[in-house]
Amino acid sequence: MARKLQTIGFDADDTLWHNERFFKLTQDRFEALLSDHAETDLLHDRLIAAERRNIGHYGFGVKGFVLSMIETAIEVTDGAVPGHVIQQILNAGQDMLAHPIELLPHAQSTVEALADSHRLLLITKGDLLHQERKLAQSGLGDLFDDVAIVSDKTVETYRRVFTAQSGGAEAAMMVGNSMRSDVVPAVEAGSWGVHVPHDLEWDLEKADAPVSPRFRAIGDLGDLPPLVSEIG
Repeated sequence: MARKLQTIGFDADDTLWHNERFFKLTQDRFEALLSDHAETDLLHDRLIAAERRNIGHYGFGVKGFVLSMIETAIEVTDGAVPGHVIQQILNAGQDMLAHPIELLPHAQSTVEALADSHRLLLITKGDLLHQERKLAQSGLGDLFDDVAIVSDKTVETYRRVFTAQSGGAEAAMMVGNSMRSDVVPAVEAGSWGVHVPHDLEWDLEKADAPVSPRFRAIGDLGDLPPLVSEIG
């Protein structure tokens, strides 16, 4: 008899390794650079608005974030932003792209444990080259059966990715820190959705938890293998 759960998809950023902390540090640096031109709250709101507008143009990731910071800097200074400020924003983005990978607690042991019994997929969004580099540096790459770097995570994304696997979407689970991207659309696609909270959450990834028997919340990745055993 086939297992109820055959495929497990993992998000990458802030599920397997730290990511948002570097965006937060860079945003703090950005706000300090422009502190003579706008209050912190205004800069935060303007930057979020720029990111929201630009996702459709630049996608997710560091490059789109840097371009949104530059756009915001131009806006709040009425086009008078000094060239050295633009250069420092670009330098901050390059620092983000070069930052070493730091795995989250239980990430390696959990992925290793589940790789022996289930088909594992890494499903992440963002810049292709950056995500590939992070996966290579993580040391986890060989544990995944397939990797999908997508432009966005929607119901259609999960249906497409999981339908190609044995058992389809109903025999699949998506694990991640984002309700909006990792959990809600996966559950709507007919899969299990498991939320693993992270201390930092990007404003554009916030959403209410789904009301569904296929939704689960765990404290950290160390709780995942027992949950997988429980589902069967």
